[in-house]
Amino acid sequence: MILIQFLNALQFSMTLFLLAVGLTIIFGLMKIVNLAHGSLYMVGAYIGLSIFNYTESFWLALIFAPILTALIGAFLYTLLFRHIQNADPMKQVLLTFGLIYIGLDSVRLLWGTMSHSISAPSILSNPVLLIDEPYPAYRLFVITIGLLVLFSLYYILEKTKIGAKVRASVDDPETAQLLQINTDKILFYTFALGCGLAGLAGITVAPILGVEPGMDMEVLVLTLIVVVVGGPGSLKGALIGSLLIGFVDSFGKVYIPQLAQIIIYAVMALTLLFKPDGLYKR
Repeated sequence: MILIQFLNALQFSMTLFLLAVGLTIIFGLMKIVNLAHGSLYMVGAYIGLSIFNYTESFWLALIFAPILTALIGAFLYTLLFRHIQNADPMKQVLLTFGLIYIGLDSVRLLWGTMSHSISAPSILSNPVLLIDEPYPAYRLFVITIGLLVLFSLYYILEKTKIGAKVRASVDDPETAQLLQINTDKILFYTFALGCGLAGLAGITVAPILGVEPGMDMEVLVLTLIVVVVGGPGSLKGALIGSLLIGFVDSFGKVYIPQLAQIIIYAVMALTLLFKPDGLYKR
């Protein structure tokens, strides 16, 4: 029982990580308060649903839903976000809060108000035995996806020339431009990557939670808590924050359900009290 609950908490943490790492890139590195990040998560799930219904292939949905969500993010950046990157945070909040409603109404208009489901691929549809306990293979797949994204981002940001350009563009854009780094292009692709990761989270979790209007708000608050606790702009912070909030939420709902939500907000409050910048700085 403990093993199953541990894996459930880890799977939920990896889902939060996929969302939080995209938001922490946009929020922490680019200083854009994007409350519409959850809407991109929802849109990614619905795009994956359409691809799945048309092709009957989950794998095509998994590949193309994040790509199309990244393209939507790139469009929004060109149209809106690049103009408010240095604006007052309250203006960013008001703009992105409006995008939440636009995204919700767009989903209702295009896909209706009913809930939908996506079937896991046949190879992952049967449970696997872990110490004589059956466990859904697809949940293990979600954990694997989260770990792959973690190691890929770490390698790109810390070990490659592209990652060095990203860090330079964020930390000292003037000097980066003098070194002939196209900071506008770097930030454009960084924003699109963050949106694509939200779409990946949406289609990845769809076979577990389903697809429905309003699914964005269910995870947005938890994702913001993860970013605040872990530290905006920190890959390590996104991971540790996701694990901390994911395990507190999962185990809390099982063992002390009446206090589960209170504990999550208490963790955030204590973090802000003793580590105002989060557990890890960018």
